[in-house]
Amino acid sequence: MAIQTTRATRGMATAPHSAASASAAAVLREGGNALEAMLAAAATISVVYPHMNGIGGDAFWLVHQPGQPVTTIDACGAAATAATRDLYASAGLSSIPFRGPLAANTAAGTVAGWGLAHAISRERMGGRMPLTRLLADAIHLARHGHPVTRSYTATLTAKLAEVRDQPGFADRFMPEGCVPQPGSLLVQQPLAATLERIATAGTDDFYRGELAASIAADLAAAGSPVSAADLAACRATERPPVWIDHSAGRLYNMAPPTQGLVSLAILGVSDRLNLAKVEAESADYVHLMVEATKQAFFVRDRHLTDPARMTVDPQGLLAPEALDRMAARVDRSRALPWPAPQPPADTIWMGVIDGEGRAVSFIQSVYHEFGSGLVLPGSGINWQNRGASFSLDPAALNTLEPGRKPFHTLNPALAQLADGRVMVYGTMGGEGQPQTQAAVFTRHVVFGQDLQAAVSAPRWLLGRTWGQATQSLKLESRFDPALLDALRARGHEVEVYGAWDETMGHAGAIVRSPDGVLEGASDPRSDGAAIGW
Repeated sequence: MAIQTTRATRGMATAPHSAASASAAAVLREGGNALEAMLAAAATISVVYPHMNGIGGDAFWLVHQPGQPVTTIDACGAAATAATRDLYASAGLSSIPFRGPLAANTAAGTVAGWGLAHAISRERMGGRMPLTRLLADAIHLARHGHPVTRSYTATLTAKLAEVRDQPGFADRFMPEGCVPQPGSLLVQQPLAATLERIATAGTDDFYRGELAASIAADLAAAGSPVSAADLAACRATERPPVWIDHSAGRLYNMAPPTQGLVSLAILGVSDRLNLAKVEAESADYVHLMVEATKQAFFVRDRHLTDPARMTVDPQGLLAPEALDRMAARVDRSRALPWPAPQPPADTIWMGVIDGEGRAVSFIQSVYHEFGSGLVLPGSGINWQNRGASFSLDPAALNTLEPGRKPFHTLNPALAQLADGRVMVYGTMGGEGQPQTQAAVFTRHVVFGQDLQAAVSAPRWLLGRTWGQATQSLKLESRFDPALLDALRARGHEVEVYGAWDETMGHAGAIVRSPDGVLEGASDPRSDGAAIGW
């Protein structure tokens, strides 16, 4: 298992698949900036890790440029005009299904985000690389094939009954009629042609061009409510982040409709509980982090939805007095009973920092493994099922309405530390995302652990993550048994998982020091790598 931190000075990329890290590193070596490198990585990861993400999903970017305010790109698609509660009632459904055409009920914002990132790169960072270069690795890998990972095989095997009969699924993901085995080549010719079309015609073609016409026709033929007009209306937007002041510096994350606020609240609450004074890797440490998580989740479940429909200012939920109140409700000796969690999710996180200190924290997702399972024959795109997170209850906070953005677990993180360092970090894993972010940040920044050690260390997860439905406190078996007993004694419902369990997500981080030295870490639970230049 990876235990050594990667170090470099001229650029660093980390991703849950080494091919994506390599694509980003190659762009950096050719003089590209962090946004260009991330765009290349985003395209590559959509090909080589298709069970976790794809161009039929959504994405979020958190961008730091020295001397400029931190900014974000919201590339989230909204619910289709035809995606009404009546649509599902007429189909005899009391909830939105997680698979199939009716699960594919939102536009896909990922490619719009690529376009906006490329524009910002050109306008503010002197970017000069064309999309034909940035998507070249992804096109090659889709056209000529890439070796299937163990994660792909295991995930497809576990979810086979749910997805194999969805329109177009088997043709793309099981071309020989069976689950591809690790190391076998997966060729994705229609996807290669689609990526080539995006590279030559531009990202706008996905929404308002020839590619959009093909996508809309295939969605309609399959029975999805997403129309050509819904695609044409989809835009990525640049927005300010949410943030907190921590004793270690200023921390940033994505604003709603993501749960980035939750990640910040966990760290803000734990900071107020004087986390630095407890012993690292102790029962006190895990207990306080879990209890801080519960307080943050309560806020999420009361308030977080499409920002256009929120009744409170998201930044106000992170005000010092609000964090003080959350911290005051934490019992240091007893676990608060935990209610039912939110649905699971599937995602990738990647980070890049270039030699000029420009940094990107990025996340891309199709929600559940393989999204809705629907694959469009003309383009090879597997469409997300993010809209399955909507409720059909008209009184629910996240009720389904045409044009509404769905709630996202996705949240990339970035920190400007008081000592001058900049850190990007994140993970996949549904409800585990903010918890793992908090674990990596506190282990490295608060307790001073080596960056790779902080990512590799045993992790916990309260509630659900991808593929899991229980509300227990899950911990990897590498934790000291005495710690597990101590948590049980405080009232936690403890469940022990594997030593290096993929349930705990695929985390990563990059830190840049004021002298320009870069440190990178990749999760040994994934197929990734941190590659420096």
